[in-house]
Amino acid sequence: MNKNNIRTIAIYLPQFHPIPENDEWWGKGFTEWRNVVKAKPRFKGHYQPQLPSDLGFYDLRLRESRQQQAELAIKYGISGFCYYHYWFNGKRILERPFNEVFETGKPDFPFMLCWANENWTRVWDGGTSDILLEQKYSEEDDIAHINYLLPFFKDNRYIKVDGKPVFIIYKDALFPDINRTIKTFRDEAAKQGIELYLCKFDRNTGTRELIAENFKFDAAIEFQPLSRTLTQFLGSPKKQDTKFAKYFYIHSYLNYINKKDNIISYEKFVETDLQNSQENIGVKLFPGVCPSWDNSSRRTTGSATIFHGSTPDIFMKWVKGKVKKFKPYSPDENFLFVNAWNEWAEGNHLEPCERWGHQYLEALKEGIS
Repeated sequence: MNKNNIRTIAIYLPQFHPIPENDEWWGKGFTEWRNVVKAKPRFKGHYQPQLPSDLGFYDLRLRESRQQQAELAIKYGISGFCYYHYWFNGKRILERPFNEVFETGKPDFPFMLCWANENWTRVWDGGTSDILLEQKYSEEDDIAHINYLLPFFKDNRYIKVDGKPVFIIYKDALFPDINRTIKTFRDEAAKQGIELYLCKFDRNTGTRELIAENFKFDAAIEFQPLSRTLTQFLGSPKKQDTKFAKYFYIHSYLNYINKKDNIISYEKFVETDLQNSQENIGVKLFPGVCPSWDNSSRRTTGSATIFHGSTPDIFMKWVKGKVKKFKPYSPDENFLFVNAWNEWAEGNHLEPCERWGHQYLEALKEGIS
């Protein structure tokens, strides 16, 4: 624990190993690395491709790769990983890395889970077109799901708040009745003597409003950079103009169909976020940051979202600013979330790359100290 009593959690993508489904959809042996290496710069100064240095093009089926990741995270003050967890009505996918972490007890590094509850599509947007795997919701599925998860929650490494395992929902707005799901999860866990600490990612889309009287989660988490700050930032100078949200989505959609990229200043976004007060909103909200964002490697024909101009110094300024503003709600409710540890195809990673080496990790360690 650092002197600010902050637990830094890095969001972790378990995609980097071949699976039969991706073999079928994208070609034999596909992993995210295939997208990463084919990226090209779109404009002068655009940092692509972003290629790994220290850890190389790893395969997450290898215990050695997972151990090296944990050792690197520990060295730079990260308190745990938040693994994306994929569940489609009982079908598990990309589960092998986490299952092996759980079953072997290695690495001995704290973790929590986030249910990435969106459709898998051919355009990597979680939408309703070109669906590869579809999410369907029911009370019966909720019961089966939470009972599948309960053994993981009992692991000594599982991250908890006052003894309650932390479990995150990625997009709460996709549920037909999220409050029913929350109640089912809590009731089923209680049968085994477990009280849950349930969170949601708070985003600029795919999330419900943070209205205290309707809030059944224990806390929300800023999902950067796709947070409410993004709508506010892109609405400048009329930052409070609620009509802007509609404009932004139409603008983004037109860029999408016209194959144009959305290019956003990372530095100006950070400045806006640090000026944006989340105080007294009536619910607990954990802060979030990200080292960058650039999904152009997944969208080679255009319509990418690129946060341009990120540097370790700007990232450190952001981390320092968020830590300074954040007052933990209790000794255990002290999380700072970093999106992400290894989202290479979204240009969003703490893991060392050829250009920056360990500088983002060093910036994070300095920022939280």
